Amino acid sequence: MAGEPQDDCLFCKIVAGLIPATIIRETATTVAFRDINPQAPTHVLVIPKAHHMDVAALATEAPELAVDILRETKAVADDEKLDSYRTVFNTGSGAGQTVWHAHAHVIGGRGMQWPPG
Repeated sequence: MAGEPQDDCLFCKIVAGLIPATIIRETATTVAFRDINPQAPTHVLVIPKAHHMDVAALATEAPELAVDILRETKAVADDEKLDSYRTVFNTGSGAGQTVWHAHAHVIGGRGMQWPPG
């Protein structure tokens, strides 16, 4: 069921404190932590505490949480003193999503090329 923790979800386990992560921010609805495979000097993931499989599901099932995620990406960028950064949501395996829990990547601290990837 949408929003309910999933036993097999890595990010649900991080939210529950069952798997360690370098948490840098936490609100009532979100957690932000450092990516274990950073693609830039700053690479932070911002996730909703509630389980939603991707950002498309999140936008449909709990749009208020999507707003919380976006608000927190800005807070992370401010805390990390990033004057420019990229926010990425991968949706589906073809786009590179490997954890099936909605999350935003906040990536910065180096120049970003376009198009990405």
